[in-house]
Amino acid sequence: MQVPLFRFTLAPHHRRLIAAIDRVVASGRFILGPEVESFEREFADYVGARHCVGVANGTEALMLSLRALGVGPGDDVVVPSFTFYASAEAVAAIGARPVFCDIDPTTFCLTPETVRSALTAHTRAIVAVHLFGYPAPVEELAEFGVPIVEDAAQATGGSGAGGRVGTLGTIAAFSFFPSKNLPCLGDGGAVTTDDPELADRVRMLRHHGSRDKTTFELVGFNSRLDALQAAVLRELLPQLDGWNAARRSAAARYRDLGLDRQVTVPSEPPAGEHVYHLYVVRHPRRDVLAEALREQGIEARSYYAQPIHRQPAMRSYAPNVALPGTEEAARSNLALPMGPELTAAESEHVVAAIERALAATTP
Repeated sequence: MQVPLFRFTLAPHHRRLIAAIDRVVASGRFILGPEVESFEREFADYVGARHCVGVANGTEALMLSLRALGVGPGDDVVVPSFTFYASAEAVAAIGARPVFCDIDPTTFCLTPETVRSALTAHTRAIVAVHLFGYPAPVEELAEFGVPIVEDAAQATGGSGAGGRVGTLGTIAAFSFFPSKNLPCLGDGGAVTTDDPELADRVRMLRHHGSRDKTTFELVGFNSRLDALQAAVLRELLPQLDGWNAARRSAAARYRDLGLDRQVTVPSEPPAGEHVYHLYVVRHPRRDVLAEALREQGIEARSYYAQPIHRQPAMRSYAPNVALPGTEEAARSNLALPMGPELTAAESEHVVAAIERALAATTP
């Protein structure tokens, strides 16, 4: 049995997506316009935020959020090293300095303690990444009195103690890359916030720093969500809660099958909901296990085995940083198949394969 890492397809929605695309083509409105405005209202309502601004992708959603907060050269931004490169790249790209903090390897997220050790006199923001779908403890970070940018790229539809991700911090960045929990048919992103001034600033920044195409108040970007992608997202947004519920059911089935007796399974948040963008376990013999699974037709993959602070472009920002939780997560994590369409038979095959692999490699 072949089991892919991402068990998810948009095939059942093909006709509705084609109809949405046809609607945009017939309208002739491809840049901003009514489809983008409608998606922004609908996504803001879904998240529970007062404002949503559609942008070109998740990376630029982070950049625009930081720029809207006034972050720039001479400023420090605390960001975890165990995350996708874009979380820190967005900081460096606007001239600020990423200051890397550690994570708790049981949640894969930063904590108040790891952030506290990374704060400096020049800290202007904290990037709180909801990694793999687990909600970072954003509410607890409020004690530092620093604006918090939620990197919600992997957690659309998830929630923390205070509500859905995207409403927990000062401003939030989303990605709709095709592999995400809420996908579009290419690149796409959004920024949410309750602050009308921040939302207005992001709208200008995404459109060359202008409100009206004639007066340019800021040096901005060309970072607009395409109307075609907005139309697709409007069709798929009503499916998101069902997809996330199916992901949580798949995670529970792994536990019910006894996977937690073989490997360290993902933690459940004390409040809120994990949405399992990826199902990431830990094991000290991760590489041996991954190879054994591949031999049995199961796709499994480690993530961020070289954390950001050890990437060539970022080493100058962290020449001597010690991040033991990050190093532990990097050397032991393994993503197993996950998705709304993962079947019980596939889950059973995965767990049985892990049991066989570990039994065969036990010293």
